[in-house]
Amino acid sequence: MATLIVLRHAKSEHGLGMADIDRPLNDRGRRDAKAVGKHLQADGLVPELVLCSTATRTRQTLDGLHLGTESEISFEPQIYHNDVDTLLDLLRAAGDDARTVLLIGHNPSLHQLVIDLTTSDIERFPTSACAALSVDGPWANLASGGARLISLWTPKTA
Repeated sequence: MATLIVLRHAKSEHGLGMADIDRPLNDRGRRDAKAVGKHLQADGLVPELVLCSTATRTRQTLDGLHLGTESEISFEPQIYHNDVDTLLDLLRAAGDDARTVLLIGHNPSLHQLVIDLTTSDIERFPTSACAALSVDGPWANLASGGARLISLWTPKTA
């Protein structure tokens, strides 16, 4: 059994006058990223593999988690393009030696991915939302309905 952690980036600046991909975290986002990291550590959810969008706000969210050096990190430009099928392809390519994978990206694709994989009726997936999913079978076979929601954490539920 494997674990997938789906994390939406923390709250970012509005970014007027800059490219969307370059938007940094705001003060709340930095605090929330740190809180997510504490939540992950408290639940023993330390990933072997991190798949992270190349956007500034996702990279800063990852930095704010303070995961340590145990995780292999792969910055994936295609995560930024917000396509559920692309996310599934990336996850299916994860090696089976990665028992826990953390995916850091953007809405609406992350929200839809969690709904598709778990068939759960999750109404909202706000910034810093963190869903832990139990995945049966190898990553290569990951498909709709192929996971079970273990937990859903948000800064407001903390």
